[in-house]
Amino acid sequence: MGAADVVPGVSGGTMAFILGIYEELIDAIRMVGRPQFLRPLSRLRIAEALAVLNWKFLLSVAAGIGLAILTLAQLLEWLLVNRPVFVWSFFFGLVLASVITVAKRIARWSVPLVLSLLAGLVFAYILVGLVPLQTPDAWWFLFFSGAVAICAMILPGISGAFVLLLLGKYQYILGAVNQRDIAPVFWVGLGASIGIVTFAQFLGWLFRNYHDLTVAMLTGLMLGSLRKVWPWKVDLAWVLDRHGARLPTVQRNILPDLVDNGSVRMEVVAAILLATAGFAVVVLLEWWASRKGKEDLRPGT
Repeated sequence: MGAADVVPGVSGGTMAFILGIYEELIDAIRMVGRPQFLRPLSRLRIAEALAVLNWKFLLSVAAGIGLAILTLAQLLEWLLVNRPVFVWSFFFGLVLASVITVAKRIARWSVPLVLSLLAGLVFAYILVGLVPLQTPDAWWFLFFSGAVAICAMILPGISGAFVLLLLGKYQYILGAVNQRDIAPVFWVGLGASIGIVTFAQFLGWLFRNYHDLTVAMLTGLMLGSLRKVWPWKVDLAWVLDRHGARLPTVQRNILPDLVDNGSVRMEVVAAILLATAGFAVVVLLEWWASRKGKEDLRPGT
């Protein structure tokens, strides 16, 4: 999830769906904002508060995300600049396979479910085509950016990193992480902490009352996000960041040139192999999760 969250176009929520922990994650985050947890916490009854919270699960996920961001941010930043086609190809395979995998969780499709999927698809398709804004670096906007981005981050198909890009804060925050600049990271983190707990209340309610409609909509979000993770693009407009690097603001997806001087381009071959590898990762994870689930249901396990 942390590796996906660093890439502007891939959702950590998609990875949670692939790994089969999405609903458990939403329920665990939701409990942080519930009276059953807040009441004993306000009275400093830490043990009582932790007893109602799935804290070991949340701590494991948070530690994994934090570790991935700290260790992979520089590598992914370099790859996105120097080998973008390879990065997008791998994640394209991941997202495409996850669409198929998540769609199978609905036993019987109906017209309302298809309409919900189409609504999610159109929303994500339009969102990922928006042009990034120029915005202030003030603390209140960093707080706001963190709160909005985290809501997107836990929605499959909508990248929190991409929302930061739309808000004009992706490169700024990524640079702050790499340079260990504490203040911007603190304000974004504070906004994210409050935003995720608040938004999880709504998502948890949707899952409890409209489970299949919600899954269909989330599947549509992932399907629409494929527009963003298509590997081959051409820049139509861009801006320069504070280091003079070019940041694309408007891009168009294109088909790759398959042949160069009479032979197949190795970049295309490598991209297809990486997309296939990403697809295979999801298939293997789904197989492993299904097998583990069957083992857990056996008597005596």
